Amino acid sequence: MELSRRSFLASSLAPLIPTELSATQSEPVIQFPWVDLKRRLQNLYPDLRRHFVFEYYPWYANSPFRHWQQWDRVPPLDLAANIMPRLGAYDSRSIRVLEQHALWIAESGVGVVNLSWWGRGSFSDSVVSDVMDVMAAHDIRVTFHLEPYGPLRVERLASDLQYLLREFGEKRRWDCFFLHQRADGTRGPVFKLFATTLPEKLKDCHGVLRQVPGYTPDDLWRQAIEEAHALLDGNFPHVTLLSDTWDAGRVRTAGLDGIATYDPAIEPDQHLNYALNASRQGMLFSFNVNPGWDEIDRRTVEPGSCYQPRPFLPRTRGLDWSTINDRELARQLSERRILESFQSNLFLQTHPWLGNVAEGFFLTYITSFNEWHEGTAFEPMRDEIALTPEERSFEYHNPDEGNYRLRYLTELIRRLV
Repeated sequence: MELSRRSFLASSLAPLIPTELSATQSEPVIQFPWVDLKRRLQNLYPDLRRHFVFEYYPWYANSPFRHWQQWDRVPPLDLAANIMPRLGAYDSRSIRVLEQHALWIAESGVGVVNLSWWGRGSFSDSVVSDVMDVMAAHDIRVTFHLEPYGPLRVERLASDLQYLLREFGEKRRWDCFFLHQRADGTRGPVFKLFATTLPEKLKDCHGVLRQVPGYTPDDLWRQAIEEAHALLDGNFPHVTLLSDTWDAGRVRTAGLDGIATYDPAIEPDQHLNYALNASRQGMLFSFNVNPGWDEIDRRTVEPGSCYQPRPFLPRTRGLDWSTINDRELARQLSERRILESFQSNLFLQTHPWLGNVAEGFFLTYITSFNEWHEGTAFEPMRDEIALTPEERSFEYHNPDEGNYRLRYLTELIRRLV
């Protein structure tokens, strides 16, 4: 039965994932049940925009510079990104910048941002109140993904979640804190946890078995998760804790509630098997909508290092970024990945044979609004023609239309919302 179900689902999904682009347009010519899905989702989730969530990074600064100088970059012209943002090397604390971000996000149809949070007292923690003030003014909700911010993260998990709910939910009278509504109308917070189910050891490129930094045994995660649920469950019908992994078996062992993949290297045609496995394990699932990957390279690599630059994704032949044709090819590949990952999420999260429907759960993360180092940003880039001669010397990958990712995502969301 399992094999036939997988085969049938795969055959159902295959026509919805394009195999080639039209010669005259970037969007593949395919048939997708947009009208049916729109009707179904709007009936289940009246405020559907709250089920699309941008991964958001409030970690940039320019006085002094933070993050823009990663891996030996020298801002403000030489940034830790392959693509120059439209706003340049901005500061996440700037109200002007936050206002522009909120306008772009609201216009896209996305209703929630998921803040990268690095623990109490961190730079990201200090920015939260300003971010929430601006987002609230534009009817955008805020939630959090908890990064691997220190060796005591697991021990502090329950109290950190309580802190986030108290400081940025209860004390603000829930004006901006995201509470996810399931199909039965009940609402509760959703948190994503990064780097939870790590391997204990890995062999490096020299064949040496090394301890993985940040590894925590699954049983310790389970203790922390159970403590968090015991502390918080009485306040909400459900508190949902998701892991940024594809391994639903380990997520179940660790006591979390589901998977929410982040890695753009996971191809959309892999989503089906992960959804089946998550459903079999009783886990919720969400796969990220993403434009591929265009990460910066390290300029300084120590001798003997196992560092390897990540390839441009979706994979293609080597690109000559100085040419219009190759920048256009990269744009087409990125739009194709956006479409594939968007449709895969819709199809699998709404399929009655899979577990999300029974739980009344639908939530789609978008990687990312502004993770510039990895090149996943939907935040508008500068048009190539607008780059200065000094900026061009750093060989940025900016396309002719710097807004294409956000524009295309907006078109897709408007088919539903």
